[in-house]
Amino acid sequence: MFMWAFFIGAPMDFKGRHLSHINDLSVQEINHVLDVAERMVPSAFGGKPLDVARGKVLSTLFFEPSTRTRLSFESAMARLGGTTLTVSEASNTSAVKGETLADTIRMVAAYSDAIVLRHPREGAARLAARYSRVPVINAGDGAGQHPTQTLLDLFTIRKEKGNIGNNTVALVGDLKYGRTVHSLATALARFGAEMRFIAPESLQMPKDILSTLDEMGAKYRVVRDIEEVIADVDVLYMTRIQKERFPDLEEYKRVQGIYRVDRELLNKAKKGLIVLHPLPRVGEIDPDVDALPHAKYFEQAANGVPVRMALLALTLGVA
Repeated sequence: MFMWAFFIGAPMDFKGRHLSHINDLSVQEINHVLDVAERMVPSAFGGKPLDVARGKVLSTLFFEPSTRTRLSFESAMARLGGTTLTVSEASNTSAVKGETLADTIRMVAAYSDAIVLRHPREGAARLAARYSRVPVINAGDGAGQHPTQTLLDLFTIRKEKGNIGNNTVALVGDLKYGRTVHSLATALARFGAEMRFIAPESLQMPKDILSTLDEMGAKYRVVRDIEEVIADVDVLYMTRIQKERFPDLEEYKRVQGIYRVDRELLNKAKKGLIVLHPLPRVGEIDPDVDALPHAKYFEQAANGVPVRMALLALTLGVA
């Protein structure tokens, strides 16, 4: 049993635990997931598949569109030797007949060993966890949290920069509705990284997130212009302006395309700066940047497989 030896020395028990919020994991536990993910890389990227999850079934319920998150979870489960049942649209479920989320989760839990849930309503994953007999992993809940995206973001920063805490990270774009930056800002603060929040006033980081960061003693600055900080940051984390989250289309049109990364901007950047993006991008990164050494967003997306392999293996108790 190759994999049992592979994971000797795990210092904590993840088996059966829900993951709704990045704060459900301690810093020590986050580091452990990232350490296990490093060991998963060969199998994640075409090496010998693992067999530890044979007989295990993962259900992925995506009530909002997804490409990277859904496929990387399915790839992760396949690389572990398990099976995935997928619902990719709410219209394919009994929700269209009026079934509650609680009842859907109760039934899906009966068919599965773990559930991955994406839902448009903030707090949906936490609610689902109350009704599930198997672990529920939050794959994004409205404008709330996206903890597994945060794990792969941290993995990428650590891999590319050598550590997490000794960096200054600029979060740019839609900080109001962007669940990825809500999770990431909280995690970065816990690791001691400094942050710069770059957004128009109407899309700045929500006050409740800022209050939480203040209580944590986080180091951050709120600024309007990328050029104000580009020479001083180590990580530039771009996000798209999320049209689907705007209640007012005119408000969206006012801020659409306000930030854009191109070669000219990166010529002013600090040496070694990396550009990340949770994707999809819709114009905020010039395609010409893809060929530059700064561009790490496609590697970032690929890192979702080993990170989610690690999380699933730990959660299923096969690691």
